[in-house]
Amino acid sequence: MTTEIRRGSARFVTRAPGMVTHHAFSFGAHYDPERLRFGPMVCHDDHHLGSGKGFDTHRHSGLDIVTWVVSGRLSHRDSSGHEAVVSPGEVAVLASGSGVEHAEHATPDGRARFVQVWLAADPDRADAEPTYAVTPAPAAATPGGGLVELVSPQPGAVLSLARLDALETLTLPAADRLHAYVVTGALTRSSLAEPLTAGDAFLFTDEPAHQVTAAVPTELLVWTFAG
Repeated sequence: MTTEIRRGSARFVTRAPGMVTHHAFSFGAHYDPERLRFGPMVCHDDHHLGSGKGFDTHRHSGLDIVTWVVSGRLSHRDSSGHEAVVSPGEVAVLASGSGVEHAEHATPDGRARFVQVWLAADPDRADAEPTYAVTPAPAAATPGGGLVELVSPQPGAVLSLARLDALETLTLPAADRLHAYVVTGALTRSSLAEPLTAGDAFLFTDEPAHQVTAAVPTELLVWTFAG
């Protein structure tokens, strides 16, 4: 059983004209042997893009790429013919399978922020055809609605969302692995004994259920992994 708090201020940062990315795990030129992965999670990025800025066409394979748009709008286009504009409150899942090229940019009408996670895909799916889908958050994902499942991009991996009012308490489930990210807001009076603010995350391995309380209106993205 382990509990780890990872502060947003300790993340790696990549900057380019009109773009800032905060990396929670080793990425590109940024390397830390203690931050390589968490279960199947090999990348957890928080991207801030200027109007029309983003990532030109590039290739992925063997990854399930999950994108949650926080603000603005994000355009997606890939070599399998999928095109979409993803808006706040929507989650996109690109299963790259045997390989796919894609591009992502903030739409020309304004800036965008999105949180993106890469999961290492099951080797048995290495030859699968790429797929892409956009799913809106369920109507139940409101303050008082608790932890609401968004997507399960692969067996045993579930992404859920909690939107909390100030002073609202949430019970996080017991799980083999649990990763919770404070997208906006702040947590206080938690069983972690430390407050957390936007950009912070906590990682549980084989922990029992924990309670957290929001100090202000707060949005949490919570991954649970079995096995």
